[in-house]
Amino acid sequence: MVFSSIEFIFVFLPCFFLAYFIVPKRVWRNLVLLAASLFFYAWGEPLYVFAMLASIGINYLFALAIHYFPRRKKPWLAAAVLFNVLFLGVFKYTDFVIGSLNGILRLNLPLSEIALPIGISFYTFQVLSYVIDVYRGTVEVQKNPLYLAAYVSAFPQLVAGPIVRYADVAEDLTKRRETVSGFADGGRRFIIGLAKKVLIANNMAYVADSILKFPAAEFGAAGAWVALFAYTLQIYFDFSGYSDMAIGLGKMMGFRFPENFQYPYIAKSASDFWRRWHLSLSTFFRDYVYIPLGGNRVSTPKWIRNMLAVWLLTGLWHGAGWNFILWGLYWGVFLIGERLFWGKYLQKLPSIVQHLYGILLIMLGWALFRIEDFDKLGQFFGALFGASGGGTLGFLVFSHVIQFKHILWAAVGILASTPVLAAFWQKHSKSGLWLTLRDIALIALFALCTVYLLTGSFNPFIYFKF
Repeated sequence: MVFSSIEFIFVFLPCFFLAYFIVPKRVWRNLVLLAASLFFYAWGEPLYVFAMLASIGINYLFALAIHYFPRRKKPWLAAAVLFNVLFLGVFKYTDFVIGSLNGILRLNLPLSEIALPIGISFYTFQVLSYVIDVYRGTVEVQKNPLYLAAYVSAFPQLVAGPIVRYADVAEDLTKRRETVSGFADGGRRFIIGLAKKVLIANNMAYVADSILKFPAAEFGAAGAWVALFAYTLQIYFDFSGYSDMAIGLGKMMGFRFPENFQYPYIAKSASDFWRRWHLSLSTFFRDYVYIPLGGNRVSTPKWIRNMLAVWLLTGLWHGAGWNFILWGLYWGVFLIGERLFWGKYLQKLPSIVQHLYGILLIMLGWALFRIEDFDKLGQFFGALFGASGGGTLGFLVFSHVIQFKHILWAAVGILASTPVLAAFWQKHSKSGLWLTLRDIALIALFALCTVYLLTGSFNPFIYFKF
């Protein structure tokens, strides 16, 4: 079940909120949240819900051991980290390792064909951050296993984040307040996220997928750049749309989930981009990998080592494939280069040049992320720079790969990638007329999304595989 589905919006959510608000006490509402979350997960992963529960239970015991046996807390923490790494590794990377060994050593080892549980990367990082924070003494150990399970499995952020740390919601688990205004604000945020996903991301996905299913020689430079542009919009509005929906749903229940995006496509550099993109993942690696390795308070060679380690892990977190490793190292190299070499010169250039540098860097990075086969990746980069001819946009239009609605939603996507709309609404936030018009516009967007979903429009979800 995904947020952008008729079943979720018109069946699951009404039933959940009815049950949630009927029960009066916090403990019962947490139990309703837990039960609904397990049902939500079991809808698509009926067996792997037990794997998630096992992960929660084992990490619950690790945290208790660290709390009650402080003199032995380092070995317990080491055991917890090892368990979570192996847990994630077995499900996500077993076949990648076997396939790589087969390719490198020319072996013929059979693949395990272990299915990847939905959201495993997100909930594993969440529960591991909880155990580490208990070890550091920055959060109190949660002695109620049902509360910990409700935190980890909460359906709004279970399959696509943001990565919510226990410290962010520890107080909310016991003392949150649900209000009418908070519910309304959360509903508005949910609709915005739904529109991002259904109207912009899905339309851009159709364009990108329609082009990329053909060999690079057939679509030429024009097709390659259109596909890359469409995918650039798709991945942002797909992921940020789900984050918006998660934050909105949390707010409807009284939870305060962290923001995950800050207009990343207005970035002027690699470092600027990663201060704006997937903030919960960036801060996770910063606090639990980069700083423990020494951060930037080490010699330059060790700092480079730390950066490459973090970005290798960032790439691997996103997927079990060499292209993801390459994508992570790509960003690591540019971040190191900006810090040591050309960053100071970049800052002296006109703002528009910095923006062009930033968006080109981002788009080329998404090509590494999107195309997993290295042969096809090489052909695609060749097509981008004219190796397959210039191509023609007319062919894409006449073959219905690009339609008027795609151009329309691409234009909306470009505008929504900037702070312009948010600044406009902020300026008129005290005007009753504009607030009314805003709500009318959101109702219209919700109705339009419903029409799209009822007609069975193209509805993929990128981050399910992470």
